[in-house]
Order: sequence, then structure tokens, then C-alpha cells
Amino acid sequence: MSTDPYVNNFSGNPLNRLAWLRTSQPFLNAIVHAPATRWLVFRDGQPLIQTSGEAPVNPSKHSLARLTTRDVRPLLGPEPFFSQGQREGQLAPADEKKLEAARLRGTPIVFLGLHESQTTFAAALPSSDFSAKTDLQTLTSNVQGSAYFSLDVTDVDSAELDNVLASSVATTQEGLKLTFSEPRAVMSTLDAFEAAIFAEARSMIDWNARNKFCPSCGSSVFSSWAGWKLTCSSLLPWADNAGKKPCPTATGLHNFAHPRTDAVVIMAVIDQTGDKVLLGRNKKWPPKFWSCMSGFIEPGESFEDAVQREMWEEAGVKVFDVRYHSSQPWPYPSTIMVGMYATANSDEPLRTDLDNELDEARWFTREELLAVLSHTDGTNLSRQDHKQLSAAAEGSNPHAKPDEANAQPKAAVGTRTASSDGPAFKIPPRTAIGGVIISEWAYGRAGPQPVSPKTANL
Repeated sequence: MSTDPYVNNFSGNPLNRLAWLRTSQPFLNAIVHAPATRWLVFRDGQPLIQTSGEAPVNPSKHSLARLTTRDVRPLLGPEPFFSQGQREGQLAPADEKKLEAARLRGTPIVFLGLHESQTTFAAALPSSDFSAKTDLQTLTSNVQGSAYFSLDVTDVDSAELDNVLASSVATTQEGLKLTFSEPRAVMSTLDAFEAAIFAEARSMIDWNARNKFCPSCGSSVFSSWAGWKLTCSSLLPWADNAGKKPCPTATGLHNFAHPRTDAVVIMAVIDQTGDKVLLGRNKKWPPKFWSCMSGFIEPGESFEDAVQREMWEEAGVKVFDVRYHSSQPWPYPSTIMVGMYATANSDEPLRTDLDNELDEARWFTREELLAVLSHTDGTNLSRQDHKQLSAAAEGSNPHAKPDEANAQPKAAVGTRTASSDGPAFKIPPRTAIGGVIISEWAYGRAGPQPVSPKTANL
């Protein structure tokens, strides 16, 4: 078995995020104008996708639309784009820390990073290279590569947005068709570069859209640090705070002011013989769909602790020999899926009545999994399935249950009996880490070795 780190879909982000320049308005306001700068556009969490314009559209030709600044300029509002002052068109004072790269008005923007064809120490771009006293051309000439931004157009008038897209270079010169698409339905067609920057962009778009008020005092918040920080509006230099207690965020570091990622364990449990894997079917999934069980890591838990607790709660199984495989950023909305293997005794009874999350849990043999993996539809999910999952996941409490299995949708009672032309059951595709750890075990490339059954400590 290989000891090389496994790179899952959405992983391996190719951008230099230049975190130290997120507060630099000279850099940010200059790089917007660079000819190589590109924009990823989102509406209601759906990315703008480009296709060849052929009819019917070939799904294999889907890719992220990467618009130029000229394309999106009508949507950006007046300059400055970052470090906006009290009045429109006003640049905030350089010494006003609360307004570092602040965007007080206009469509939400996030600076994602810089794609460099070659990274060298000479291209490290220290913040000292960027000064408000330096002219625009000199500032941008220091940057070698393409800057990427995300733009949330959810609140833009539909007619205005349609006009902008119809006038874009992609439409007028390249003959491409631009449409917003449910992301799960096209993620298998994105290449590794696009999948990774999509994951970053969508998670950041979602975080900025969801969080509108300060958790400490209830005041509205505004975007700063080029979309990477939310600052309480009571801290604006011109804020009227008469009769109000100072907001606790005025001093100190507060985690809710910065983007968060929630950790989820997702585990393939193998039996003592090494020939069976335990899968579950959530009550909201589609017929015949099975996957790994998963759950959010709770405070005071290690990965191993969370695996043991979740398996007991969901299937009444005591597991041991818990091992890490790999991880995957999952941008629905922003979790890190931690792929694990564990061992359990398949001779012990299963029970799903503890937390009542699963419709059923069942042991599957390696032979059964290989038959499904060899079927053309064994990991193939329909567009309607993806839409169903999206509606269920995005419309529920994000801490009720993770997007399990990196799962997929709605469920009736399934069966292991194959139809004349369909697989006996379905499992997640390899674009989801659930599909990866299942298939890697099935092919003998990962997973625990056969052991003698023993009792695990909870």
C-alpha cells in the first residue's frame, strides 16, 4: 500500500493565498486592474459555469467561468474597492486599522489568492513592496501570475446581471454559454485546479453571506481584510454608540470574526476478517444509496474519540484500531471531512435505534462492492439527486448532521437485489471522500488488516 498522502477532490489548492496582503489596500485595489486577474461569480451559492455553447450541452465540457475585471466592472461599484471610507469614493485613512481592506458597500468580494506558474523566493511579495505612494503600474508589475477573486451577485438585479454576462469576453468573443449551476451536479467535470479554487470560493461566499450580525453585541458587521474578516459596525470611526456598552470585539482576537471550518469524521468500518465493510443508509437518501457513517467532532474529542462515539450512536458498534486515511475540504458550506478506517466485529448485532439517524446499517462484502464499482451507474448520481441533496443540506441546521457520506439524497427502503440493468446498490463517487475510502478498501489499497475481535473502549 502506498504511503504517499492521498489528495482528494477539492484539495491541493494551487493558489498562493497571500494572507499577509489581505489588509493591504494598495495591493488589492491595484491587482483588481491587472489584465490577468480573474473572477469566479456565484449566485445563491451556485457557481457561474461555462460550456461550449453547443446544443445539447455536453456535461463533460463544464468548467468554471473565469471572467475578467472588464467583464465584471459594472458590478463592482465605484472605487476604491477596498478600504472604503465613510462616503462613496472616499479612501479610508491608512492608519485606521478597523477599515483595513474594508468593503462597506457594493457586491461582496473575496480575494482568493494568486496563481503563480512558478513560485520562487523572489516572488514572495512582502507587504513592504506595496505602498499607497507607489503608482498603479509599478504595483501590478511586482505581481507575477493571475489573481483570483470571488464575487457574490445574489442581490444583483437579474436584468443587470444578464446584460453583464451577455457582454463578457467569454460570451462575445469565445462563444461560450454562461449559466449558474447546482455545484454537486457538475463537480465531477471540474479539473483539480477548478475544484480546489471552487471549494475555497464557495465556502468564503457562504460564510460572508450567512453572518450578518456581531455575535457579541448584535450590531451589523461589514467585510474587511478582503472578505476574510467580519468587523462589528459599532467599531466604525463614525459610529454613533451613545448609550451603548463597548463591543467586546474592540479588543482581542475573536474566532467568530474569521472564517471557520467544522471538522467531521467519516469512517469506513471493516470487520475482523478484513472482507466486509459497514455502510449505512440515512432516512433522507435515495433508494439503494449507501455510504460511510460520519459525524461532527465534538468539543474535547480527538478524531479517534469521535469515530468511536459516532459508530456507537449510529449503529451500536464498538470499534477499535482507528486509523487516519486522508482529508477533504467539503464546501457545503465549509467542513473538513476527516477520512478514517476502523475495525469492528461483524458477529455482533447492529442497532440503529440510539440516535435514530439511519434507516438501516449493513455489512457488505468486498465482492459486492467490487460489483457495484465495476457498474457504470454504481457511483452515478442524477442531477435531480444532487438538487435534492442541496435543498436538504442547505436548508437544515448545519450542526444537525453533516453532509454525510459526502452523501447524496433522499431515501426509501433500498434493496441489494440488482435490477436487470442497474447496480444492486449505489455508493458515493470518488469526488467525495466517502467514495474514496470505500473504493480504496475494496481494491485492497487501504484499510486495516484482518484481526482477532476485541472489545473497544468508548
